[in-house]
Amino acid sequence: MSFDVAPQQDLYTKQGVAVTVEAVAQIKVKSDPESILTAAEQFLTKPPSEREGLIRLVMEGHLRGIIGQLTVEEIVKQPEMVGDRMRSTCADDINKMGLEVISFTIKEVRDKNEYISNMGRPDVARIKRDADVAAAEADRDTAIKRAVASRESAVAKAQADQERVLAETQSMAKQSEAQRDLEVKKAEYLESVKKQQATADKAYEIQGNVMQQQVRAEEVTIHQVEKEHEVLVQEAEIRRRENELIATVLKAAEYERKRIETMAEAEKLRLITEAEGKASSIRAQGEAEAEIIFKKGEAEAKAMNVKAEAYKQFNQAAIFDKLISGMPDIVRALAAPLANVDKITIVSTGNGPTAGMHKVTGDITQMAAQIPALFEALSGMPLQDLLSKVRLIGDQSPKPDDKGKTPSAS
Repeated sequence: MSFDVAPQQDLYTKQGVAVTVEAVAQIKVKSDPESILTAAEQFLTKPPSEREGLIRLVMEGHLRGIIGQLTVEEIVKQPEMVGDRMRSTCADDINKMGLEVISFTIKEVRDKNEYISNMGRPDVARIKRDADVAAAEADRDTAIKRAVASRESAVAKAQADQERVLAETQSMAKQSEAQRDLEVKKAEYLESVKKQQATADKAYEIQGNVMQQQVRAEEVTIHQVEKEHEVLVQEAEIRRRENELIATVLKAAEYERKRIETMAEAEKLRLITEAEGKASSIRAQGEAEAEIIFKKGEAEAKAMNVKAEAYKQFNQAAIFDKLISGMPDIVRALAAPLANVDKITIVSTGNGPTAGMHKVTGDITQMAAQIPALFEALSGMPLQDLLSKVRLIGDQSPKPDDKGKTPSAS
């Protein structure tokens, strides 16, 4: 049976060039009984499309491997070699199915990058160049031969004329001069022929240089096209990266900006609310403290009024009682500085009452003796009078009645 082997995907050569290969394979069942049984077991229950699909997969896989080992030039110029390698390479796998490859023929090899179409351009340019060179060389040889023939003819003719002229020289002087002029003209003609030949040689050299320049210009054009293609690919990649950057970084930056603005607005509202709350709290606290101060002042004023009213009712005995009850505090205040003394160091000479330890005890006694004078200054009357009035008050105080009760003051 015959079927096409044409992989849908491009095959890559040894040079990395992507090519599309289409081929035709002839397959048949081997004639030995074992192979016939194997083929029947493999394909008898399968439809034709599935049978061809299995065989085609095996052939395409081996074709891909062989193409990867060859260059484009080898594939295009040696299709028979590709077919031979396919038959030998896939023989084992095909034989396992009970089949054999009768033939494998390459139908077409093409590529999308015009590698194959450009492959023959150097040979075409070389052949054209060789043809032009051969034509120039032929023209040059023809001109040279023509010049040589003309020169030989002129020389022969000149020699004949010279012999004739020499024979007639003695009698024909004028003819000799004419002959001399003729020789000069012939020499000029030969010089002109040489110049033309040199011009032809120069033209051939110039033509060769022009052809080389054309070949180089074509190579530069091909290189420029490749560079332009690379630039287009790079520009497309740059645009893709720019779009990706816009889609990721700028959107993320916009989201971050909105998030920061929202957080800043929330923080501003929080600070305003907190400040208003603190202001209300401070205002309420100030009003409460002012109310407390006012109440306290009012209470202190009332207490002072009560004390003043009570002091108006005090007599001398009450004043004396207040002074007596405050005496311990007064004495304690006078002795407080001495209580803070940790150690007393006495430096004194002599043994009199005003020296040494006697001086310290004397000072303390003198401080205690000043207390009666302090009482007199506070009460406004001598201490003896205060004491005598206290005794009189004690004598005049009411005594308890028979039931042990003291009569209340009226």
